[in-house]
Formats: sequence, C-alpha cells, structure tokens
Amino acid sequence: MPPHPDQEPVSDGGMSDTRERLLDAAEDLFARKGYAGTSVRDIVAAADCNLAAVNYHFGGKHKLYEEVLRRRLGVMREQRLAAVANAARAAGGGGDLEATLRAYAETFLAPLQTNPEGQHPLRLMLREIVDPLLPQDFFHRELILPVNRALAAAITRAAPELSEREARLCVQSFVGQLLHAMHARRFAVTDLEGPGEALSIVEIADHIVRFTVAGVARLRHEPGPRRGRSRPAPADRPHRRDR
Repeated sequence: MPPHPDQEPVSDGGMSDTRERLLDAAEDLFARKGYAGTSVRDIVAAADCNLAAVNYHFGGKHKLYEEVLRRRLGVMREQRLAAVANAARAAGGGGDLEATLRAYAETFLAPLQTNPEGQHPLRLMLREIVDPLLPQDFFHRELILPVNRALAAAITRAAPELSEREARLCVQSFVGQLLHAMHARRFAVTDLEGPGEALSIVEIADHIVRFTVAGVARLRHEPGPRRGRSRPAPADRPHRRDR
C-alpha cells in the first residue's frame, strides 16, 4: 500500500532513523537560532526529510521542541546520576563526599570545556530558561528533582548528622555555585581582575567543591538546635519605628 500523502515514507529501520535525524537537526537549529527563528522547513531540510515528516513523527513543531528538550535533559540526567553513582562505587559505597561532588561538578561543567559544537546543548537549555515555552515543572521533573535527590543522599551518607532538610540546603548551595560559574563563563565575567588573572573553569570547579565540603564539615560540628534554627520571615519581624 502506498504511503498516505502526509506520511513520511518508511523503509526497514527508516522510521527510527528519520525520527533521530529530525531530533538531531532540530536540536542544532533550536540551539543556534531559537524556536521562533527556526522553521519546519529549516528542520526538514537539515534532516533531509520531506515537509510532512515533523507532523507525522511528532505532531508539530512544538511537540518536536518538547521532545528535543526531553531527550537532552534525559542525557544530562543520566550522566549526572552516573557520576554520583560511580563515585559512590569507587568509595566502596561509602561517603567520600569530595570525590562525589568533584565527579558531579566535572560532569555539570563539561560543556564549557568543549568546542562550540559541543556547547549547543548548553545554548538550548539557556534559551528555554530565558524564554520558556514548556511547562514550569518540565526541568524540575526531567532533570532537577532526580539529580538533587541523588546529591542529597550522597551528602547524608557522608554527613549523617545532618537532617534531610539540611542536606537539601547544601545541594542548593552547591548547585547554585555551579550555575553561577556556568553563567559567568558564558557572559565572560570570570576574569574580573584583568586578562592576566582569568580564572579557569577547572580552578572554579575545584574551589566550589572544596568550599562545599568545608561547609558541610562545619555544619556537622554545629550543635543540632543551632543547625535547625531559622530566622523569622521578613514579614514576621518587628518593624523599627521611624524617628
């Protein structure tokens, strides 16, 4: 039976191959030109497919964009989870926190050390963060939640004195520093002391890891009530009278 006019012709193994070509082409174009700057015609031309292929395989440009992000986030998630798991195995299942955080930081910042082609995934992520087209919980569900849980578990193994909430706060601090390093590198603000004093991404990652390990060690030796103490929210604090 001949294919439907709107259907991409498929040979043995051709459907999977066409789908992957579309995903690869779309990821490259969305990263370089953005969603609005990329047309379906651009994508099918780069993927060497007919015009109906995007609708046939994904149901439209927006669904293709969503699948591109899901695939990319899935790769990043598995890489980061593997970094944490491999570090734990190397330590015999124990709590070598520095080795775990270092492995994670290297994986997290690896795109900054690649050639421009290798930085396409990073550009794609930043475009979605700056101009989101997907649901608010998309990044959280696909990447942030599972990875942060693994990091928090690694911290509690290394520092069992910390509560689950404290471990989560440590994760927020650690990942926040990595995100700052990534954005600072992108906008060329890592050499604030002048061209002769530029900081390398390796230096920055090493500092973040050592700083976080030292912070966790300090928390371990604080009295429990002090660690759990929280300040009142700004709205709950008494206001000073104007004089």
